[in-house]
Amino acid sequence: MSLPADYFDALYAANDDPWHFRSRWYESRKRQLTLASLPRQRYQRVFEPGCANGELSAGLAQRCEHLLCCDASQRAVALARERLTDYAHAQVYAGQLPQCWPEQRFDLIVISEVGYYLDQQALDDLLQHCIASLSRSGHLLACHWRHPIEGSPLDGEQVHQLLRQTLPFEQIVFHQEKDFVLELWSASPFAMNLHEVTL
Repeated sequence: MSLPADYFDALYAANDDPWHFRSRWYESRKRQLTLASLPRQRYQRVFEPGCANGELSAGLAQRCEHLLCCDASQRAVALARERLTDYAHAQVYAGQLPQCWPEQRFDLIVISEVGYYLDQQALDDLLQHCIASLSRSGHLLACHWRHPIEGSPLDGEQVHQLLRQTLPFEQIVFHQEKDFVLELWSASPFAMNLHEVTL
């Protein structure tokens, strides 16, 4: 079973930064690698499901025209909105994934540290939403901790194995370290063209 919203609410009740996104060099470096892995300098429409307190969201906001984020925790949503105050083109809403997937199309979807909180069926449903809502020239980036997480239905290795089995896209970035794996897929086989096209 996927972890419920109150699991995350309990984490934020004790700490506004429960995963230390703001303070740990590991998180800062991983965020920089994530942003550096994006093939385009700017995107038109970006979606970040499971945005937590908005640290990665702020970096994504600097690379796009429209940013949409969501999180299951109301407290996380409030923190992300506060973090994104300077970005008028960014919106954050509260919603449990995959049920609350937006009815829009995106040219970048970022699934960062969220896949293993879903069970296999919910993750598969989420990936089907990704496939349906990614533009013809879009990118999907996923990054996850590789070690088991107590209480989580899946681990990072299982998440990325399911991604590779399910996504009908071309993988154009693969980066793996002891602690995390980062992969990026392109819906277009011409993703590395010098010109940037958004459909």
